[in-house]
Amino acid sequence: MLKKWLWGTALTLALAVTGVIVYYGYSIVHFANSISTASSATSSSDSNNTPDSDTSSVVIPKWDGQERVNILLLGGDSRGDDAGRSDSVMVASIDPVSKKAHLFSVLRDTYVEIPGHGKNRLNAAYSFGGAELTKETVSNLLGIPIQHYVYTDFTGFMALVDALDGIDIDVEKDMYYTSKADKHMYDIDLKKGLQHMDGKTALQYVRFRHDATSDFTRTERQRIFMTELAKKMQSTTSLFKIPDMLEAIAPYIKTDLSPTQMLKLASLGFDIRVNEIDQQQIPPNKLLTNERAGAAQVLGVNVPKLQAYIQKLFQEDNAASDSSASGESNQ
Repeated sequence: MLKKWLWGTALTLALAVTGVIVYYGYSIVHFANSISTASSATSSSDSNNTPDSDTSSVVIPKWDGQERVNILLLGGDSRGDDAGRSDSVMVASIDPVSKKAHLFSVLRDTYVEIPGHGKNRLNAAYSFGGAELTKETVSNLLGIPIQHYVYTDFTGFMALVDALDGIDIDVEKDMYYTSKADKHMYDIDLKKGLQHMDGKTALQYVRFRHDATSDFTRTERQRIFMTELAKKMQSTTSLFKIPDMLEAIAPYIKTDLSPTQMLKLASLGFDIRVNEIDQQQIPPNKLLTNERAGAAQVLGVNVPKLQAYIQKLFQEDNAASDSSASGESNQ
């Protein structure tokens, strides 16, 4: 999920945290229609709420529910005709009442139960059943309903970064990796220090895992990059690039969000402060166990404790919201 990741993953949520949509309503509507695979994308309800040809009277609908919204963000690593496995798995969770948001990087090597396929590494779910099976698998692992997914590939990820004229990232160390298997298309060669990354070098940064801590530090880098990406998309200089950016990346993004749902999500995202998003590795290290599957070592997890951990985070969101509401009522 970069060969369709957004971090695309990221894409709908990155859009969701920008107020630019009110300025470029028609471009967003056109983009939403072009990437949505939802069966309701052309339903009468959407057509009643989403403008088509009248670009001068676009109205961004408000998110009208109070249920927590959980979205799976996938980046794929398919090669040619191979469906591939998910290269990156994230879950964005937003409480529309408290406006609290979480970004979970789910370790792709976590050994989980994949419905209909027995136990395997999490990233195998995509090769077995695509985004829908991955969504079901992650939902069962975390014990939360995951309503939607966003999927992008390597090309889409690079197109997004390039459309924003690159991202500034402070690389923590030299990173080098080469592979003949991909004809050196995805080799990694980065130097320590602050760098202005284009799409190609950004992909190297978020994919690197060839060190002692492997996916643990890689998922941390992915969360860092997602935050910087969201900040860049919120910047004034990026607002004017939105129409061209959407046109560039639309061919590489898939989602089961309908166009109207994407617009509503964007409206909700406008209320969320990027710097306050809780970012975590899931499962956390304290809940991981080393297990063996045949001759291979895998990452085991105590599923009931993990689900309790997630629920505690959400309960803390609710408590903070209740406390804030109580304080306002006493003023």
